[in-house]
Amino acid sequence: MAELKYDEKGRLLFTKEMKDEGYTILAPTMIPTHFNIIKNVFIHYGYHIELLDMCGPEVAQAGLKYVHNDTCYPALLVIGQFICALQSGKYDENKVALMITQTGGGCRASNYIFLLRKALKKAGYPQVPVISLSMGMEKNSGFHLTIPLIRRFVAGLVYGDALMLLRNQIQPYEINKGDCQAIIDRWTDKLTVEFAKGDSYRIKEMDAYLQQICEEFSKVKVNKVPKVKVGVVGEIYVKYARLANNDLESFLAQQDCEVNVPGILGFALFKVDNRIEDIKLYGGSALKYKVCKILFDYVEKLEGLLIKHTSAYGFTPPGKYSHIKELVKPVIGYGSKMGEGWLLTAEMLELAETGYENIVCTQPFGCLPNHINGKGAIRKIKEINPKANIVTIDYDPGAPKVNQENRIKLMLAVAKEELEK
Repeated sequence: MAELKYDEKGRLLFTKEMKDEGYTILAPTMIPTHFNIIKNVFIHYGYHIELLDMCGPEVAQAGLKYVHNDTCYPALLVIGQFICALQSGKYDENKVALMITQTGGGCRASNYIFLLRKALKKAGYPQVPVISLSMGMEKNSGFHLTIPLIRRFVAGLVYGDALMLLRNQIQPYEINKGDCQAIIDRWTDKLTVEFAKGDSYRIKEMDAYLQQICEEFSKVKVNKVPKVKVGVVGEIYVKYARLANNDLESFLAQQDCEVNVPGILGFALFKVDNRIEDIKLYGGSALKYKVCKILFDYVEKLEGLLIKHTSAYGFTPPGKYSHIKELVKPVIGYGSKMGEGWLLTAEMLELAETGYENIVCTQPFGCLPNHINGKGAIRKIKEINPKANIVTIDYDPGAPKVNQENRIKLMLAVAKEELEK
């Protein structure tokens, strides 16, 4: 066990000695397709990362035991998952660290890391360090986000978006079940090797690989029969993580639906664009504006590659960020940026516009930004697009799964009537 070191505020640090000793770093899973690629990027840089994907009622119960029950549902689940992993006996509690994102915004998610540290002490694990996955909000000698790592990280998000989008559009119709997952597994392995060699994350290479990925999916044998098309939006963790939404995508697949879950690139652009909009609205550093604009233009260029290739092979491309932003302009201001902010409203407008007018809006109970930008925007969305068929579902430890699914089934009943017409 490495010597424990603390900063001047008493925060336990993840040190270089811990990294060199091969500490296992546990991280929660949110989007398996993306996270498996990104996990391998971190492994290449010497971090022994494991993704936690345990589900079940014991996770929420552990969260409730060590976190106040009024805490944001995603925080309760993630912290409960960490505690369950430490209590499982699978890991050496003296050679393990935890990693969690830290946004720094007005959302309660900014406090997850502090809640986690408090829960660890309460559960008897004060020696377990917590790593902040953020842009320099906390520093640890054993963990650094370098430019090469960040570029591979961003590339992993692009490939993840491509694989998720194509799977969702092909898997419901595939004749040979498992074809789509086989392509995802093959490309995850291939990209891991390519990243390690220093390839596949530059724009020219990504252009070629995205074309190859789309070509492979276009060759999957399908039986295109009419299906109800459903979009899924909401708070980012509840929208993507099966632990948080009771495996919503699988449930919708069982109901014979084609599901569209907007990718992570739009959210990344939204977060960078917020910094630019803040400067436009309230003033700020010209240098910060320039840096954010360079980053925004880079990610937007990657989005353009994804749109180009998916469109070329006849798939429904992801919504272009600039178009989505324009759609929401008459509905809500760009200053609404807590949580998913105006992007949540915009994604519903874009889904309804592209044929996924049946929408499940997932939200943690009591998440004010989501209630305003999600449930609060429904009437206006329906005025703009009368075909929009939206149901909002609250998720928290006390919400019965059967009630959630029955409400979704009512929405689907309306959708099936429209499909038959």
